[in-house]
Amino acid sequence: MITAQRLPASLTPLDAALAAVLRNVAPVAAVELPLTEALHCIAAEMPPLCAHPPHDVATLDGWAMRANDLVGASSYAPLPLAAPPVWVEAGSAMPAGTDCVVDADAVDISGPLAQVLTEAIPGQGVRRAGSDIAEGRPLTEAGQPVRPRDLLLAHTAGLATLRVRRPQLRMVNIPGGGVTAPFIAETARLAGADVTRTEAPGRDAAAIATTLDARGCDLLITIGGSGVGRSDAAAAALAARGEVIAHGIALQPGRTAAVGRIDTTPVIALPGAPDQAFAVWWALTLPVLDRLSGRRPRETQALPIARKIASSVGIAEVALLMCQQDSWTTLAIGDLSLDAIARAEAVLIVPGSAEGFAAGTVVDAYMLRE
Repeated sequence: MITAQRLPASLTPLDAALAAVLRNVAPVAAVELPLTEALHCIAAEMPPLCAHPPHDVATLDGWAMRANDLVGASSYAPLPLAAPPVWVEAGSAMPAGTDCVVDADAVDISGPLAQVLTEAIPGQGVRRAGSDIAEGRPLTEAGQPVRPRDLLLAHTAGLATLRVRRPQLRMVNIPGGGVTAPFIAETARLAGADVTRTEAPGRDAAAIATTLDARGCDLLITIGGSGVGRSDAAAAALAARGEVIAHGIALQPGRTAAVGRIDTTPVIALPGAPDQAFAVWWALTLPVLDRLSGRRPRETQALPIARKIASSVGIAEVALLMCQQDSWTTLAIGDLSLDAIARAEAVLIVPGSAEGFAAGTVVDAYMLRE
């Protein structure tokens, strides 16, 4: 006989569920990763970089000169040079005693003595030592995600590896997850996790339980099967393998989510619907992942809301926002369409203790596009 999962008569407040699942969660150990694998991971301690370029280099092909020696030179009053000038290629080190590069046609070498036909200023055509990377600066701050431009500096500085934190996230997709599983998997990778994806062989509790293996992972999540339908059994499977802390969260959308543990590993059961999974990801899963990776607080932006946001007391609601004319425009709240998810620039979680926000209220929203 199939027994449907049931939610408790009273849903667990979002804050209480989050505090429970975050209990005893600490940043994972830092690891050395090749630059190609470090993108989006969270930086750990970064060594100071050496100055780059290490010496003055030419930025164009031409003649290396000393600017003070060229004062008064022009095509009407060519200045003879006591010694032949030195030709340099872009990227080559500047010869000792020179501080500028002049174009090829600025020096006449057809006669017995080379003549310069133009003035120059110190630093013309030259990239100074340390102008790209200052001596002693860190690649990035610890706790910040490694960005493509950080890798540009790392390659330039000659680094082969970076010291980062990359939590191991195991994702179990329960049949019926559809488009949600790849969406969450890619979102987790962009958040700096190393994602291992497993497919449950079936939707029943026994089949799901066989895939709930917390060994070797820092966070385990399931996609789908957390509802109260006759074929939903994620919470029952979690109870069989570990502990269910809460099933039924006061969160809209996403009230059928569950949180728990297997041994010391936090487990979060996300609903299979994309909008509900998105909401639970931001409200519960991402804070756990950020704690594991030692990430600094995420970027927020404070703007007034253009229109009133109404919310039910006792239920935390997820709102999607877009910035228009220096204020937040609400795209959706509580019921999130895929179009709104795609267009949103920020997400706001309206706390269950509030009835919403009046028009003009300044709110801090988490930026979706950092």
